[in-house]
Amino acid sequence: MVENVLALRKRHRIAVAWAHDFNTISAVCKASDDGFAEAILIGNKSQIKEICNNSGFGSGLFSIIDSDNETSASEEAVRLVKSGEADIVMKGLVGTDKFLKAVMNKEHGIMIPGATMSYVGAVEIPAYKKLLFITDTAVIPYPDLNQKIAMANYAIEMAERFGIDIPKIALIGASEKKSDHFRYTDDYIEICKMALDGRIKNCIIDGPLDLFLACDSKSPEIKGVNTPVNGDADILLFPSLESCNPFYKSLMLFGGAELAGLIRGTEKPVVLMSRSESEKSKYYCIALACLMA
Repeated sequence: MVENVLALRKRHRIAVAWAHDFNTISAVCKASDDGFAEAILIGNKSQIKEICNNSGFGSGLFSIIDSDNETSASEEAVRLVKSGEADIVMKGLVGTDKFLKAVMNKEHGIMIPGATMSYVGAVEIPAYKKLLFITDTAVIPYPDLNQKIAMANYAIEMAERFGIDIPKIALIGASEKKSDHFRYTDDYIEICKMALDGRIKNCIIDGPLDLFLACDSKSPEIKGVNTPVNGDADILLFPSLESCNPFYKSLMLFGGAELAGLIRGTEKPVVLMSRSESEKSKYYCIALACLMA
C-alpha cells in the first residue's frame, strides 16, 4: 500500500481534529517524512507543541491551529477539507460522536448527499496469505439490504485500488445455510442474485458462508460445499457491527494483525480510528486515505 501511495508522487494535506496524542502525531510525522502527507494539527496549541518537542519531532514540521475544544476542532478540520485547504480529515483524541457529527453536518459536513456512511478496513494478517478487506467494523449496527449493497461496492472500490480487479466477497454468517433464525441471510440471497445479473459489478459474491469456507481452502472440500469463493476471500462482509468489530479487534490483539481503514460515503477520505490504536495502524490509515483520495 505504501509503495502504491509513493508511486503517486503527491503529498496530501491531512487535517487532524484534537491532535493531542503521541501515536497520531508520530504517524503523521512518519507519513510526512516518507513524502506522501502534510499535516495540519488542530487543538490546544501549547499541548501539541509540548508533545512534539518532548517526542523529538519538532513542532515546526506541522501547521498548528489553536482550538478550545473537541467540537470546534472537529468542525475546523471538516471545514478545511470542505474548502479544499486539506484533502483528508482525521480523528485525533476527539470522541467519535462529536467527530462524526461534524462530518455529517447537513450544511457544513462532507457527506455525499444520499450516500450510505460505512467503514471498510484492510487487514494484514500473518496467518492469511493476502490482504483481507472487512466491513463494517465501526458505523452501521445492523445494515439493511441497501446498506449491505453500499458496503460491498465500497469494499470493491477499495480492493481495486490495490490491483484486485475481481475480488471474491464472502457474506459472513454463522453457517452456510439460509435460516429464518438469521434474517440477514435473506439479504445475502438477494445480493448473490444481484451479482449474477450484473447489478453489483466486478466481483464474485457468495453467502452465507462461515469463516472457514471464506478463508480456508481446505474447508469447502471437507464440508462438501460448492462455493466460488472457495476459501480464497478478498472481502468479508459481516451482518452486524457487533460481529465485525470484535472480529477485527481479536485479530489485532491475538493474531498480530494490522488494520488500515476508512469511512466511506464522504466527499473526501475520513480517517476514523480508536484512540488506543497503535502508531503503525494510524500510519497505515493515513497511507490508505492518501491512496483513496
